[in-house]
Amino acid sequence: MSLFGKKNKEEKATSCCCGGNCDTETMTKAESAKTEGASVKVLGSGCAKCNQLEAATKAALEQLGMDTAIDHVTDFSQIAAYGVMTTPALVIDRKVVSYGKVLKTDEVVKILLKIRE
Repeated sequence: MSLFGKKNKEEKATSCCCGGNCDTETMTKAESAKTEGASVKVLGSGCAKCNQLEAATKAALEQLGMDTAIDHVTDFSQIAAYGVMTTPALVIDRKVVSYGKVLKTDEVVKILLKIRE
C-alpha cells in the first residue's frame, strides 16, 4: 500500500469483511451470527443465589426464543478477572451487566433486549 490512498488491486479485493468472498454462503453465515444469541455467563461459587440467577437467565432466554448456553464460572480467579468482587454476577458478551444481586426474569429480559438493539 502506498502512503496517499493508492492501493493495489489485491488490497482492494481483501478489504471486504469476508476477505472478498461475498457469496450467499458467507452472507447467510453473517446473518445467522447476527441473530444468534449472546454469550452469557453467570459468575459465582454455585450458591443458592447464583443458581437463582442462572435459572432466571435461562427463563429469560427461553422467553425471548434465544438458544444460548449459559456458562457458570465458579473459579474465583476467572471471576476476579472480570473485576467482580461480589457475586452472583451476570456477564453478557464479555461485559458485566449485573453483580451482587439476583435479577428477576423480567430484569434479565430487559437487559438482553437492550443489548440486542
